[in-house]
Amino acid sequence: MGTALVTGASSGLGREYAVQLATRGHDLVLVARDRARLEELATELATRHRVAVEVLPADLSDRDDLTRVAERVGSTGAQPVDLLVNNAGFGSRRGFVRGDLAEEEAALDLMVRAVMVLSHAAGGSMRSRGRGAVLNVSSVASYAVMGHYSAIKAYVTVFSEALATELAPHGVTVTAVCPGFVHTEFHARAEMNMSRLPDALWLEAADVVRESLDDVAAGRVVSVPSLTYKALVGVLRLAPRRLTRTVAGSLASRRRAPRRAG
Repeated sequence: MGTALVTGASSGLGREYAVQLATRGHDLVLVARDRARLEELATELATRHRVAVEVLPADLSDRDDLTRVAERVGSTGAQPVDLLVNNAGFGSRRGFVRGDLAEEEAALDLMVRAVMVLSHAAGGSMRSRGRGAVLNVSSVASYAVMGHYSAIKAYVTVFSEALATELAPHGVTVTAVCPGFVHTEFHARAEMNMSRLPDALWLEAADVVRESLDDVAAGRVVSVPSLTYKALVGVLRLAPRRLTRTVAGSLASRRRAPRRAG
């Protein structure tokens, strides 16, 4: 089945990607900042699924760390990476102007620059071998207008489509998965209050990962898990941007954290 490298593998969607890829027989390279959590997961997966698991602790917003991971992704030696899963990311409940600029720069480094650098490394190595796949975790937000996060994910979606076109003649596929709201640690870490969001808009991580991996296997360029979000993306693609902005403002008010007294 080859080797898959997963970024942000210690929690959330990244952990679920690691679990399901191991179940499918892939050897793994797990990347995240938390060495202890990575090693615990590596031991669990290697024992349960009898796959080789390599741990590569790294902060992908740090350029030296990113370079180390890119070297592993682009390696053509033993156990080359056959599937790159660019999953690492984070959100913020604050608006762009009210937020910390350093945090927004870190978001660009992690969710734009790291995706670009690792995709370049993977694309070059895979192109030379005539096979491979890149899976970039984007978001339904890439079709909406939900602050800086939407702008970042719009880059990921369009970049994936462009790279897919470039690499298709060389036997390499690129897929952008665009989930909606998923039950993970993502929103809690960003201190977002999601209590007012309708249950129908929530997805389970296992379902998102399974559907997106199936779409990678099928060579699909854009994967939108669930019929609900497929319909929503269809509407967003056709809707006037003014309407899209209005809907985005309504959703933003639903996930805004409550003010503290005083």
